[in-house]
Amino acid sequence: MKNSLIYGLLLCTLMVTAPHASHLPLWVCTLCAMLLVWRAYLTQSGAPLPQRWLLTCITLAAMGGIAIDFHTLFGREVGVTLLMLLATLKLMELKTRRDAMALIFLSCFILITHFFYSQSLITGLYMLACLFVITTTWVHLQAPGSAFRPRLKIAVSLLLQAVPLTLILFVLFPRVPGPLWGLPQDAFSRSGLDDTMSPGSLGRLALSDAVAFRVTYAGAAPRREQMYWRGPVLWQFDGHTWTPGRTLNGVAPEFTQTSQTIRYSVTLEPNNKNWLFALDVPDKLSLPARITADFQVLSPTPVTARLRYEAQSQLSYRANMQESAKQRQRARQLPSGLNPRTLNLAKYWRAAGTSDAQIISRALGYFNQQNFHYTLDPHPLGINGIDDFLFTSREGFCEHYASAFVYLMRAAGIPARVVTGYQGGEYNAFGNYYIVRQSDAHAWAEVWLAERGWLRVDPTAAIAPERVEHGLSAALPDNSALPFMSRNPPLHELQLNWDTLSHQWNQWVIGYNNERQFAFLSRIGIDSLSAQAIDMLAAIATIIAFIALTMLRHLFKREQDKTQSAWLKLCRRLAKVGLPKLPHEGPRDYASRISTARPELSDAMNDLTARYLALRYGGIHEKDAQNEFILQAAKFRPSRVKSVAML
Repeated sequence: MKNSLIYGLLLCTLMVTAPHASHLPLWVCTLCAMLLVWRAYLTQSGAPLPQRWLLTCITLAAMGGIAIDFHTLFGREVGVTLLMLLATLKLMELKTRRDAMALIFLSCFILITHFFYSQSLITGLYMLACLFVITTTWVHLQAPGSAFRPRLKIAVSLLLQAVPLTLILFVLFPRVPGPLWGLPQDAFSRSGLDDTMSPGSLGRLALSDAVAFRVTYAGAAPRREQMYWRGPVLWQFDGHTWTPGRTLNGVAPEFTQTSQTIRYSVTLEPNNKNWLFALDVPDKLSLPARITADFQVLSPTPVTARLRYEAQSQLSYRANMQESAKQRQRARQLPSGLNPRTLNLAKYWRAAGTSDAQIISRALGYFNQQNFHYTLDPHPLGINGIDDFLFTSREGFCEHYASAFVYLMRAAGIPARVVTGYQGGEYNAFGNYYIVRQSDAHAWAEVWLAERGWLRVDPTAAIAPERVEHGLSAALPDNSALPFMSRNPPLHELQLNWDTLSHQWNQWVIGYNNERQFAFLSRIGIDSLSAQAIDMLAAIATIIAFIALTMLRHLFKREQDKTQSAWLKLCRRLAKVGLPKLPHEGPRDYASRISTARPELSDAMNDLTARYLALRYGGIHEKDAQNEFILQAAKFRPSRVKSVAML
């Protein structure tokens, strides 16, 4: 087996196994790398392959390690690990064409497994590059004597011929529920907004430029300061952490005096959480989700795949003006024995005889006038964290201000709660949509007033209004802690371009589900077919495409040289009577050998050979000479002579 083919197989194995290094055990990746390097060394040096007993020992030891590491020999992770080990171990016994074909098939199979972990556009492009290398290596296996450039052309041709069939199957083949390639590994990640809030929790999210969701508005977009994306609502406080606490089931929200209706679509990234995000406050959704009494939008199942939904919100509203006494009492609860200075301040405001609305204004004025600072790196707080923040450090992120404000309101007897979610969003002009990133995570407060219901109050706006109006980078005096891409305008522009491509990939490829398939078929006039009928349509379309490709291939096929065709027919005729042409033999040597073995054919064979060489290589292009050669070659019919053997 040629070294060039072995190096091609090494490259195939390396390319399809390398991306798995990020999620498989380190010892497995190390073992596979060592086997690849070992095989490359053996090929370069010409040393013999290892003995079978050694490979058997390595295989058994590796399987034992997998069983110990994964506690099983079944499952997706174990299956992918075994495939990687089998492919690299197969290289160590690579001797025949059959071994090479097995490696190529293994590479194709491993290629598919990458979509279990990621379905991004860059993954798709990388897998396409891997497929090109695998196809080129396969062509080299089938035509070992061909040059490198013809092999590349054949590989490109094969892949291009597969494109029409792939498109037909993708568009017409019935969709299966869930993501295109099954559930990706990153669907179970726990990154993103959580249903608890403590000092520093949102500050850590501010350092991530990962996309939380994307938004496309049906009409004009609202102002940035109106873009409050509602998430978990937190009621319970233990002195350090806010949590949702006990929820009340069966209580429906009440909205009155709604206005400023806005419609939009959200493409939510998978986060393995139940809550969906909508502009404050949500009114309608296209999904079977429920809106809770505190206006959260909850999905019946965790979001484990990219989810797209339509929504409608009211930017101006009155919410739960007749709130129950039980809920109001719940929104006044505080842990006992903590933050005495904050309690005294709230009691002082209340004792001054001011109304609830005046206390709210006084608290916001306190934040605005007492030299507070908005920062991602505040000083740590002690047991009485609210006291430390309000009277000592006076620096923090949005969770510090929301937590302290709600604590002050409750201490003054005003029902209040913390709301977490996202605020703002970055407009992507290349794709005409908004990107809401993890760095847009935000916390604000809601207070209940008898004449107004639940009212949103954002204390961050009193400290750093730039955060609400222009984004996080505009509010921080030193943005060096922010993600690198967002701090470099040229790179950030490239990031937006790439996000546009990724968004289109997610919408039209990964997001091509049952609904989109039927919507597409409806647009082309096919709106009443069952799944079985679509199956039949896909099969018929595939057959038609295959026939069309075959016809096009023959249509554009280069016309064969008639002189060469007549010579090849002559050689096949001679082979039938026991005079085959040897692979290394040229026309003159072939004619000389026939003349020696069959003298009676010498004159005719030498004449035909001279004519053929003159037409093929001598520069003679007369049509009459070509026709005469074809005629004489067709008349040449040697008989079989059993007593005469070829020399």
